[in-house]
Amino acid sequence: MSDSLKFLIILILPLAGTSLGAAAVYFLKKQMSPRLEKILYGFAAGVMIAASVWSLLIPAVETAAEQGKISWLPAAAGFLLGIGFLLVLDSLIPHLHIDTDIPEGKPSGLKRSTMLILAVALHNIPEGMAVGVILAGMQAGNIGISLAGAAALSAGIALQNVPEGAIISVPLRESGLSKSKAFSYGLLSGIVEPIGAVITLLLTAQVISILPIILSFAAGAMIYVVVEELIPEAQAGEHTNIGTIGVALGFVLMMILDIAFG
Repeated sequence: MSDSLKFLIILILPLAGTSLGAAAVYFLKKQMSPRLEKILYGFAAGVMIAASVWSLLIPAVETAAEQGKISWLPAAAGFLLGIGFLLVLDSLIPHLHIDTDIPEGKPSGLKRSTMLILAVALHNIPEGMAVGVILAGMQAGNIGISLAGAAALSAGIALQNVPEGAIISVPLRESGLSKSKAFSYGLLSGIVEPIGAVITLLLTAQVISILPIILSFAAGAMIYVVVEELIPEAQAGEHTNIGTIGVALGFVLMMILDIAFG
């Protein structure tokens, strides 16, 4: 398999995970149970936390040290910038979460379905950035970032995108949309990932010296999504232990993928 094909697979794998999850509208015959939703939200949070640490922050610290910089400084600065970036987007972009009728962001006349898609797309931006920057690091020949590590990160994100795709498409189907429309909207919410990955890859490749900052920037953006959305969803209402178990499973799985194949 050529390197170009491997790159392409790594770029589109997260979108494939979203598509697979969105296809749940074709075979789920009843509403997704609250317990299942909680464990899926928790699983996604666990994957993103582990990916932020092992795939992004640790390589950021190691790369900064290799570049002769203060090892922790770019990681700390990038992480806070990533948090701030998502905070600004969250405040500006009109979006609507599944479990509420109160939109967030700037007031708009957008349809409910559009704002639901924007909510998921907003939280997919950091995942696309993570894949793009890890590929940029691999291209730069950084000894801490390998093709296997990039593939492990992409596979982990794809796995947690499966439940995310279902979480967006199934409620849309239950709200009255056709199966094909609900699937299409779920798929659309994930398109931002390969787009974000390509943009990040191109930008970072031009200025490799800022690689540690961009790695930690993606980590900060991912952690923002975890704290702002995934953990609250996993811990809302009853049966919160289910969400905690999901976090543990997702974290351990992503940690194993990164250490075993990175």
